[in-house]
Amino acid sequence: MSDIEKIGFIGLGVMGRPICRNIARKSKITTTAFDLNPTPLRQVADDGVRAASSVADVVANADVIFLSLPGGPEVGAVVSGAGGILGTARSGQIIVDLLTTPVDVTRSLADVCSKRGVSYADAPVARTRQAAEEGTLSIMVGAPTQLFDKIRPWLAFAASDVTHCGPVGCGQIAKIMNNMILAEIVVAISEALAIGVASGIDGRLLYETLSKGSADSFALRNHGMKAILPGIFPRDAFSTRYAMKDLDSALALAKNAKVNARGASLARELLAKADAAGFGSEYFPVVSQVIARGA
Repeated sequence: MSDIEKIGFIGLGVMGRPICRNIARKSKITTTAFDLNPTPLRQVADDGVRAASSVADVVANADVIFLSLPGGPEVGAVVSGAGGILGTARSGQIIVDLLTTPVDVTRSLADVCSKRGVSYADAPVARTRQAAEEGTLSIMVGAPTQLFDKIRPWLAFAASDVTHCGPVGCGQIAKIMNNMILAEIVVAISEALAIGVASGIDGRLLYETLSKGSADSFALRNHGMKAILPGIFPRDAFSTRYAMKDLDSALALAKNAKVNARGASLARELLAKADAAGFGSEYFPVVSQVIARGA
């Protein structure tokens, strides 16, 4: 950690703001952040985070730059687009992408950065917004071993689990598979609730009973009991459209691997129906509403 003296952060959204706050607060190191929205910048000011005026301002004041942006296109634009990081980057700087970004985009950006002497790691985060606030995320990292060893202490300020998954792109593969499985389980527990309630059992009793057996899962206890049962699907959580994006990435990997991912395809189809029904911006377990209506 001794050769990293300044941290930069770009993107202070639902996950980015608490991650930035935890890194700044726990490391007690100079942190400069930029976001198009000034509100989250004001919210982290008391944690020692200086608001930057631009991406270039962050680059000028950071050894490592963390990205927490809306999607792959935004990551590409911020890294290599007009006014992006590489426009003013110095050799030896490090970029760490915390987003779930398509694997091919990740590897392409890493190659472009390497030609400029800039290191690039993919480090997508998993678990909930509450975990981001508490600093107990799971982070899956794709990077050369030496780079992983260098950034791991900083990621540990935001996570209870930091896993080296292999070279660049492997963190994304692990996270995309994580989200694919999660989406399929959310579909399964939504179907179980719709079938169970229509057949005469109380929904809460059903979920509580399932949680005591082999059907228990993180998704059942969190997405099921905290979102699907009470019908709470906030717009500032992982949305239907974000879940669709990640399933598109999973299905692209499946196609390249020549695997017919029927479960992922079904989950993607149901999420598309939820989007078409007007739920695209809501927390993705809202797909249960579409399933229940179909029942």
